[in-house]
Amino acid sequence: MSSPTAAQARTPLPEGTIPVGIALLVAGVATYAFFKVGTVAVGGDEEFAPIAAMWFATFALAPGFFLPLEQELGRALSHRRAIDQGGRPVVRKVVGLGGVLVAIVTIVILALSPLLATNYFDGDWVMVVALIAAFAAYAPAHMARGVCSGSGRFTEYAVIMGSDGIVRIILCVLLAAVGITAAGAYGLAIAASPLFAVAYVYQRGALRTESGPPADWGEVTPNLGWLLVGSVCAAALLNAGPITASILASDGEDGLVTEFSYGVLLSRIPLFMFQAVQAALLPRLSRQAARGEFLEFRSGFRRLIYVVVAVGLAGTVGALLLGPWVLSLVYDADLSGRTLAMLTLSSALYMLALATAQAVIALQGHALVAVGWVIGLVTFVLATWLSSDETFRRIEIGLVASSLAATVAFGLALRHRLARGATMSRASVMEAITDMPFET
Repeated sequence: MSSPTAAQARTPLPEGTIPVGIALLVAGVATYAFFKVGTVAVGGDEEFAPIAAMWFATFALAPGFFLPLEQELGRALSHRRAIDQGGRPVVRKVVGLGGVLVAIVTIVILALSPLLATNYFDGDWVMVVALIAAFAAYAPAHMARGVCSGSGRFTEYAVIMGSDGIVRIILCVLLAAVGITAAGAYGLAIAASPLFAVAYVYQRGALRTESGPPADWGEVTPNLGWLLVGSVCAAALLNAGPITASILASDGEDGLVTEFSYGVLLSRIPLFMFQAVQAALLPRLSRQAARGEFLEFRSGFRRLIYVVVAVGLAGTVGALLLGPWVLSLVYDADLSGRTLAMLTLSSALYMLALATAQAVIALQGHALVAVGWVIGLVTFVLATWLSSDETFRRIEIGLVASSLAATVAFGLALRHRLARGATMSRASVMEAITDMPFET
């Protein structure tokens, strides 16, 4: 295999590992802080329930639909940058496609708005408006991140990712300071928060691109369909627990739904650790891919699986033994160690599924990854429906069963791709190591 040129060796993420890693840490801490500050601001767990419901719905929809566009935009711009071609035609193509997705999903939400307002947001129509606004607001945020990553502007990329949470908390504090307790106002704060950073980096010229040859759809969407299906299902599965709890909970259980949401956030600590491990491995994995060292790349993925399993087991045991104390200390909430262990186990299995899916994508198995996430989502529905009559127990079982099903599906897909002698391309490797279909 011929050695890559210097241009080919440039990959879009590793050079920005440090600022992106810091941004991930800031975003994670800001998430926990927002739930704490928001609960106090609106007056308690029951009053915060519609905000929590809107939160998880937003991060099921926005990353699911827009992360694939961000990935493909970054990949296409990086390729053009490597061959000294301007990327403005690519940006126009992807932004137009993003606008179409915003319109389609908005129409669907509007069509379902009576059901959402009544059964999901406890009769609060403002939260429906906030959900639509938040989904639309994250479109330019993801497009801006794609432009920054593909153009090598990683400080600005990190600003967009990290400042979202900080701005959200500032808005929350300001609303509380003037005495506003209506949930809808805080929902709109979630919607507004990503736009500040987009405006800032735009003003700095970080979203500027040069004119270049026309872009056809084949350049920006070679695997977009499969990535989109997989990403939507993966994001939906990650946020399915709190969303389902909001739908199935009976009257008077709003406080319990909020406490369950706290437990879900706590169970995601292994996922944040997974992001840190990914950030540490990205430079080496990317250099290996750029140099064509795919045997070493596969060995690196194998080590990643070992770390994922260790982190998942430690997190599950920690949740069982220490989770109730930590949850009470941070959120003054009361969930059993069994519940927290089940939630953390589901996060650990999800983490394992995600890592295995990345290996399959690296072997150009995009369709198999989409099928695997669909299997996981269908399994969640069936397990939640059939496993128990107790609301939260059935959700816990559904989360564990669905993540396990997805992990098994990806394991079989990986074995199939390896048995058929599938090879990696640099594009598929970059799609793999940036395929993180969840937001904090």
